[in-house]
Amino acid sequence: MQRYHHWRDLPPEAKGSSIALGNFDGVHRGHQHVIDLARRDDAPLGVLTFEPHPREFFAPDAPPFRLMSAAARAHRLDWLGVEHLFQFPFDAELAGLSAEAFVEDVLVAGLGLRHVVIGADFCFGKGRKGTAEDLKRSGAQHGFDVTIAPLQSAGGQIFSSTAIRDALSAGRAQDAAAMLGHWHRIDGPVLHGEKRGRTLGYPTANMSIAGLHPPRFGVYAVLTDILTGPHRGTYHGVASLGIRPMFGENMPNLETHIFDFTGDLYGADLSIALVAHLRDEMRFDSLPALIAQMDRDSQQARRFLGKL
Repeated sequence: MQRYHHWRDLPPEAKGSSIALGNFDGVHRGHQHVIDLARRDDAPLGVLTFEPHPREFFAPDAPPFRLMSAAARAHRLDWLGVEHLFQFPFDAELAGLSAEAFVEDVLVAGLGLRHVVIGADFCFGKGRKGTAEDLKRSGAQHGFDVTIAPLQSAGGQIFSSTAIRDALSAGRAQDAAAMLGHWHRIDGPVLHGEKRGRTLGYPTANMSIAGLHPPRFGVYAVLTDILTGPHRGTYHGVASLGIRPMFGENMPNLETHIFDFTGDLYGADLSIALVAHLRDEMRFDSLPALIAQMDRDSQQARRFLGKL
């Protein structure tokens, strides 16, 4: 997948795509439908999205809400077969473009696109004044096709990033996965931690969740994909997500114990899939009580993951 970071001076091979346009946070089943509608035999498949997320630009001090980082989103789009990723900076210049200027400067002069697919609730341009129907009229004027994808749902639940965040906040990992079309994942490098897990018999790979919407704190059965380094592969494990109340720490992170694994993972990139919330965070009276609970958590996670 080729990546481009501004609409000006794109190379000729980057122009003329059929693109899906949106923020694609989570790349959920609704997003996947939009992308599928952009697949054409006569044009490369592209995705146009923005970084930072417009919501982060307009409300930089708001609590973290993103389901995935830009890197994780790109990885997922690549996996879906996207050929061109146009990840343009959402800054004061882009935010100040009128709907008409966005079409003329970005979509026509910049991308030279042939076809664009948007969700029915898509808005664009300064003040979000442009609607999906406005874009359809502009496409007819400028010579590109516009497809408006209806919102996707199942069981009366519309697939949306908001609904997925709500499910994760409640610890309903499998409900979130049903809307995503894949397990919710936390991606990133393994960081150096306090290394307490080693002394407890449960070494962990520690990862930051900074900038991401925090799922319900607690212990999860997880699938671990090691993406880089000599130990690449998929493993079963158990993870603790939260602030570690036993040790008086309050910066949320993710600590994953990989079953039956030995090796150094510092600096490796991991992707941790939250499969099932097993219990909430707890504070224990002693380390032996904590270790006994970790034994029970591991046994429960092994049983759960063994059924997948």
